[in-house]
Amino acid sequence: MSSETSNTSEPKLDLAKWANLPNKLMLGGGIFLLIGFLLPGWRDQFFYSYLTGFMFFLSLTLGSLFLVLLHHLFDAYWLVPIRRFLEHIACLAPTMGLLFLPILIFSSQIYPWMSIDPHTDHALHVKVALFNKPTFWIVSILLFVVWWWLGESLRKQSLGQDETGSASHTHVLRKLAAPGVIIFAVTLTLGVIFWMKSLEHQWFSTMYGVYYFAGSVWMTLATAYLLTAILKRTGHLAPVVTDNTFKDIGTLFFAFTVFYAYINFSQYFLIWNAAIPEETFWYVKRENGIWWSLGILIIFGHFFVPFLAMLRIDVKKSLTFMGPMALWAWLMHYADMTYNIKPVLDPQGSGISLSGFIQSIAAIAFMGGVLAKGFLKAFISHPPFPQKDPRIAEALGVYVELESEAAAKNKSADA
Repeated sequence: MSSETSNTSEPKLDLAKWANLPNKLMLGGGIFLLIGFLLPGWRDQFFYSYLTGFMFFLSLTLGSLFLVLLHHLFDAYWLVPIRRFLEHIACLAPTMGLLFLPILIFSSQIYPWMSIDPHTDHALHVKVALFNKPTFWIVSILLFVVWWWLGESLRKQSLGQDETGSASHTHVLRKLAAPGVIIFAVTLTLGVIFWMKSLEHQWFSTMYGVYYFAGSVWMTLATAYLLTAILKRTGHLAPVVTDNTFKDIGTLFFAFTVFYAYINFSQYFLIWNAAIPEETFWYVKRENGIWWSLGILIIFGHFFVPFLAMLRIDVKKSLTFMGPMALWAWLMHYADMTYNIKPVLDPQGSGISLSGFIQSIAAIAFMGGVLAKGFLKAFISHPPFPQKDPRIAEALGVYVELESEAAAKNKSADA
């Protein structure tokens, strides 16, 4: 299969033509979300569709933060060409915090446990130290503060390296990434427990944080592949992106396809094998109506389709193949978020309502527009890729002779 990502004769894309798209998405999505909020019969759909869209885009923000941390932890040179736009996405945490405000303000109408007296519900009583309104508010706010600090700290050092080229920035980034990945793991787990798992407070799962993490990075890698291809076509990343860049992103995307399936199956198998009512009810509810069909779609669409499709190494370099695969990943990850959230609103799985469909599309459009606008503003304000990273030559396959090697050669020549 030919490598279409390296075709230099491709017409150059002009981002200016799409500059107004985020505004249109924000306006259109915002209008329909407002309608959904104001109509009493649509309000529940508004809340849960909004939460589904929020958790979908939070996956992209946190997945990007993880890839930046991964790059600095393991000295992963192949990530250098795409690190800058991942930093910009990771730094959208404050924007995600603003988008979270409707969920925070109307949390009592979204999370059933907030309307229950813990003394009348044993499952809530044993978790009341975690599931109470003050803790929910304080932890939620702190999580966005931590993600903002971590993302901005990483990007500040990266941009500082662009100016000075000093290796000290690389050292600081490595030291920051070591505790940063632990902080990331703890905060992601807390976020997904409070905002998604607590929708059914009776449920127990020790793997839920890893489950969300695996799906988030999977979707982020698909997004990174598509953005890399687009930004190469616009010329922003053309000097640093090679066929190997696409192959490496595609390989990790393939790896997380397997990792997600392993975590998802492990969670299901452990709960099924233990057969404890406090755990099994979660899956029993999702065997009703349309949720059964959605679950089957996730099994095949989230694992078997991408796994079998990406077995050949050469397809990972083909945008014709991987472009649709990235879009498919978005659809499957959104289906996964829906599978986790929407059964709370419709336990019987009665079907897709008009209000639910409109609100889902509106939430995706509005949040996507807001985040795209923030991303583009950051992207055009800074160099599109790290300018003086010591690993940039290695990422391009260029060997740079060490000073010690040059000195040894000169000594031999003099002798």
